[in-house]
Amino acid sequence: MALKIKRVDLIINPNAGNGRLKEQLQQVVKTLESHFPHVSVHETYQPGDAASYIEDLDNETDLIIGAGGDGTVYEIINALAPLQNRPAFGIIPGGTCNDFSRALGISQNPLEAVEQICNQKFRAIDVGKCNHQYFLNFWGIGLITEVSTNINPRMKESFGRLSYYLSAIQSVNRDRTFKLKLESDECAYEGNAAMVLIGNGPFTGGIRAFFPESNIEDGKLEVLIIESNRLQTFWDMIRAKVMQDIPNSEDILYFQSDHISIETEPNQTIDCDGERDYETPSTISILPRHIQMAVGNYPPLQ
Repeated sequence: MALKIKRVDLIINPNAGNGRLKEQLQQVVKTLESHFPHVSVHETYQPGDAASYIEDLDNETDLIIGAGGDGTVYEIINALAPLQNRPAFGIIPGGTCNDFSRALGISQNPLEAVEQICNQKFRAIDVGKCNHQYFLNFWGIGLITEVSTNINPRMKESFGRLSYYLSAIQSVNRDRTFKLKLESDECAYEGNAAMVLIGNGPFTGGIRAFFPESNIEDGKLEVLIIESNRLQTFWDMIRAKVMQDIPNSEDILYFQSDHISIETEPNQTIDCDGERDYETPSTISILPRHIQMAVGNYPPLQ
């Protein structure tokens, strides 16, 4: 879709990437100013700043660019998605995993990413919705939440994306299942579960996860139910990732849907694109092609 981009507002988290992103800010702005007539820069200092900037813009911008990690992207999409007139959205990755920028084929080098955004290639992308939250990448409960909660900040700084998988290995085989009642038009499940992962994007923790049919433009969510924390189940998931196949195990249930309702006992903390602010019960749906997003080498090859 051809968009007329005149005004660009860059929202940057100066602490992303241990401050490395801010070091490149001058070059990023210079590149933007060479392509667009009006460029404004807004730095975030605490949660909520990005949403406040977007509210103050009052639909007076054509393109919002989020420069930061997955938390910055999450805050911006939650500010943009409810708007009736939504500006386009671009991502300059500056965090550890930068999962959704990978789904868009955006370079992980910020200076290359801004050049891609300046090419003004846009696609209408699906957005997930859960109760009061919006998400681009994933919604999860159980093991996925435990893994992200238990990551040691020093390990994350030292090992980056690998830290997520080291944490996962440490978390499996713990007997921490919960009672799950899940309903959708495609599937109904009632029983114990160790994890529910609902994906829009194909990347989790910086690599392609376990949704080989994932498509961020198809109006569908990928749903994965893991019934137990057995180590064999975890390795079945890894094998499926390597073989680019649908996970196949007696403890794994996979399907696609556009609307899912979930109840648990006890209530479970939700990990929504890395943010853990709410608990079940939940109703999850997809908003097809809800926002125009800048893409790079799309669809990505890996």
